[in-house]
Amino acid sequence: MSTLIALPRILRIGADALADLPAVLADMGCRRPLIVTDDYLVSTGAVTRIGEGLRAAGIEFAVFGDVVPDPTTDSLKPAADLVRTEGCDAVIGFGGGSSMDTAKAVALLATTDRPMREFKAPTLTDEPLLPIIAIPTTAGSGSEATRFTVITDSETGEKMLCPGMAFLPTAAIVDHTLTSSMPPRLTADTGIDALTHAVEAYVSRKANPFSDSFALTAISTIGRYLRRAFADGADDQAREHMMLAATQAGIAFSNSSVALVHGMSRPLGAHFHISHGMSNAMLFPAVTEFSVGAATARYADCARAYGVADDDHSDEAAAALFVAELRQLNHDLEVPAPHDLSIDPDQWAGLLPTMAEQALASGSPQNNPVVPTADEIAAIYRSIF
Repeated sequence: MSTLIALPRILRIGADALADLPAVLADMGCRRPLIVTDDYLVSTGAVTRIGEGLRAAGIEFAVFGDVVPDPTTDSLKPAADLVRTEGCDAVIGFGGGSSMDTAKAVALLATTDRPMREFKAPTLTDEPLLPIIAIPTTAGSGSEATRFTVITDSETGEKMLCPGMAFLPTAAIVDHTLTSSMPPRLTADTGIDALTHAVEAYVSRKANPFSDSFALTAISTIGRYLRRAFADGADDQAREHMMLAATQAGIAFSNSSVALVHGMSRPLGAHFHISHGMSNAMLFPAVTEFSVGAATARYADCARAYGVADDDHSDEAAAALFVAELRQLNHDLEVPAPHDLSIDPDQWAGLLPTMAEQALASGSPQNNPVVPTADEIAAIYRSIF
C-alpha cells in the first residue's frame, strides 16, 4: 500500500535565505503578492526589509498587517478582500503559525464564496489556490511545510483543523536569523510544539518510513538544542538547529499526522486563549503517559533519539525515561499549568465535557496509539489543571 508524500515545491533553507524571496516569486511567475503578517513584525521594520528587496526586484506588493493570534473566520475577511481589490497573485505568510495559517486560509477564501467551516476536517481540500509562500519567524509550528491550517469559527468558537493539499505552501523560506529576537517564553513554547509534532508523527497510526526519518532527526536535534536556545537567545547554532528541526517536524506530521495532544490542545486555545505551543506543552507529558503502553517500542525510539536512553535500556525503561524527561523539560522551560494562568477552576470543570467532545471531533485522537474515550480525555484535562 502506497503512502502519499507531499512537500513544498521550493524550499530555501539557511542564514539570510529571506533575500531569496524575489527569486522565489520570479520562479513561480508571481508579480504582486500580498504579505500577511502581524503588527509586531510591521512595527519592527521586518516587513519594510522584505518590501525593500521586492521593490529592488521590481515586484509590487500589498501588506495585511492585522493577523491575530489563533486566527478567526472574522479576521480573515479583510485580508481576502485585500487580495481581490489589489489584484494579488500570491500570498506570503510571514511570521509565526498564526500568520501562516491566515495566509493559507486567505489564499483559499480569495478564490471562493464558501465559508471556511465547509473546509474543516474530515473534508479534504485539494484544488489549487493562489500560490502560498511561507516564511516562518518562529521555530515551532512547522506550518511552512504542512498541508493544514487551523482557524477558529467566530460564530461557534470551534477551532477548526482544515486539511488538504490546497493548504501546502508552494514555497517555504526557512531563515533562522529571523528567530534571533524570540523571547525565552516563545522559544520554549514553540520548541516544545515542534517536539510534539515530531513525537506524534512517529507514534501516530499513520506513521510511515518517510515521516519516521524526519521525526527522529527532529527529535534528536531538539533534544540537543532546545534548552540552549531557551537559555541564550543569541546562541546562533542553537537557533539554526531548532529552526531546521521545526521544519523537519512539520514535514513529518504533514506526511503522517498529529494525535491526541493536538486534538486536546485546540479547545484550550478556543476557550481559554492559551497559545497553541503552550497548550501542547501543558498536555504533552500527561498524554504521553496515557499513550505509552500501546506503543512502547515507538516511544522508546523517541527516548533514544532524544538522548535520555540508549540501547542498554529496555523499551519499557526507555519509554518511562522519556515521560519523565517531558515533565522535567516543562519544569526547566517554566511551562505553566492552567491554574497558573488564573483560569477559574469551576469554568474549567464545567467545560470538560465540551472540550472532550471537541477534541474527539477534530479527528486527531483517532491517530493516537490509544484511541481515548471522552471520559478519558476529560480525565487528562482534569489532571493537568
